[in-house]
Amino acid sequence: MLNYLKELCAINGTSGDETAVRNYLQEKIQNFPHILEMRTDALGNLLVHKKGKHFPKHTVLIGAHMDEVGLIVTGFRPDGRIVLDTVGGIDPDVVIGRAVQVPNVGIGVVGSVPVHNLSPKQRDEKPTKKDLVLDIGARSKEDAQKLVHYGDSVYYYSEWTELGGNKVASKAIDDRFGCACMLKMLEGEIPFDTWFAFFVQEEIGLRGSKPASFAVNPDFAIILETTTAADLDGVKGDGAVCRLGGGAVVSFMDRATIYDKELFRMAFEEAEKLNIPCQTKTRIAGGNDAGSVHVSRDGVRTMAISIPCRYLHSPFTVAQISDMEQSYLLAEKMLFKIHEL
Repeated sequence: MLNYLKELCAINGTSGDETAVRNYLQEKIQNFPHILEMRTDALGNLLVHKKGKHFPKHTVLIGAHMDEVGLIVTGFRPDGRIVLDTVGGIDPDVVIGRAVQVPNVGIGVVGSVPVHNLSPKQRDEKPTKKDLVLDIGARSKEDAQKLVHYGDSVYYYSEWTELGGNKVASKAIDDRFGCACMLKMLEGEIPFDTWFAFFVQEEIGLRGSKPASFAVNPDFAIILETTTAADLDGVKGDGAVCRLGGGAVVSFMDRATIYDKELFRMAFEEAEKLNIPCQTKTRIAGGNDAGSVHVSRDGVRTMAISIPCRYLHSPFTVAQISDMEQSYLLAEKMLFKIHEL
């Protein structure tokens, strides 16, 4: 699974621009055994149906999103700098002064208003999206427009890095982790026939998962995700949300979903039987594709299994390998247990 994740994180794929990620997944999956169907819908979701050892009692969907946060070109300055906006929830602080990948160019740098040109009030305020500009070395607007166009994607530039303490750092762990988990499931044997959905456009409003879930019409869904961990020095109480090294994160509620209570309870019971750690989010915050999936058609009994991840939506997010492994084991077990309900 870790090799899949490393390769997936190296691929660029912001919301609405997931083609390269999808191509990678299709190339892998076409060689896996017992694939009953693989198709791409009009929005770009990749839907895969895999045969299991037994005929399913329920229709189950396992889903994760392919897209990552990033930047998009929205304009040009006379001096050749390029105006940017964010794709997904990005704090401008995390990209200012950073190198980014620009198609047809290579590397560019995100800048903002120079500090000596800021008023005393502005110096005390956080930068906003309106302050972000891209510098590719162009000398004029016309020069820049020869290489860059309105609507072009601009991607984080970072390399997969192994840290101490069983941790890794990279862009796009959100949610290439979920995609890597699903690849590992698809390459092996599964207990029951199952649908796997690789969603598009999660980061801009859970858009891909809505039509994908409507098409599959599942009874149950397992969403594989990442979630914010703020387990840092000085953060007290529920402010940490969840912790690296604490195992899989199983949510009971977030801003988009109230999760199925029986599945929530069952996940902790099964984690205990597997002798692996399991935790929940200590704040009701965020959201994921479950928000669209659980209200599809007649309603879908839904759970989310996430890994805790520090510095989410930044060029270098940090996650712990043991949490990934334990989350995978729990997802695998829950796929089996759902068919006992």
